[in-house]
Amino acid sequence: MTDNKAAKLNLGDTFPELKLKLAGGGSLTLPAEPDSRYTVVLFYRGHW
Repeated sequence: MTDNKAAKLNLGDTFPELKLKLAGGGSLTLPAEPDSRYTVVLFYRGHW
């Protein structure tokens, strides 16, 4: 995968490592931390 932020994952691609700050404090590293085969991440920008 390239460094292009608009690049899409294709079937069989490895998910890139992301470290996300959680709203309640702390952080979550994907895909390393979830203990599940399937994970859903919701990005909510809030009210602007």
